[in-house]
Amino acid sequence: MLARMQRDAEETSCFLNPDKGFLDDLMSGLVTNEERFGYGSCPCRVASGIESYDADIICPCEYRDADVAEFGACFCALFVSKEVLEGKEIDPVPERRPIEATEEAEKAADLLEKGEMSMAESETASAGDVQVWRCSVCGYLCARKYPPNVCPICKAPRERFERFSLG
Repeated sequence: MLARMQRDAEETSCFLNPDKGFLDDLMSGLVTNEERFGYGSCPCRVASGIESYDADIICPCEYRDADVAEFGACFCALFVSKEVLEGKEIDPVPERRPIEATEEAEKAADLLEKGEMSMAESETASAGDVQVWRCSVCGYLCARKYPPNVCPICKAPRERFERFSLG
């Protein structure tokens, strides 16, 4: 897991947190989540156990790049900027994951646990509402249930995204 995260950091101009004890704890959480769910969801967020609902928080999560660019670290502080690596203190990073995504994942996990929904039904349900979103600033397109909180291209806020259709 550490080697995988190190490779990803190198490929994206990020760095792993230089605090070895903290880094070891994060790696342990990622490994635990991978063993528990079959995927390494962010150890600082509650995962539902349904991969399609948790896809945005599988490490490295889709919020990482915007967090590192704006705050110097991702939400869990696994990935940091060069400035943080060189000693700049990390301020708290706000949660970018839309609350709707967390609530829907928790609801699906509860239904799954009660036997009121099968895993196949949960996967279908999570994929059913996927929309195509367009950033009105730069034109970036993405297919997902909700628009990103920040455009990964131009950093425009979520409010600047609109539903996109060909017709």
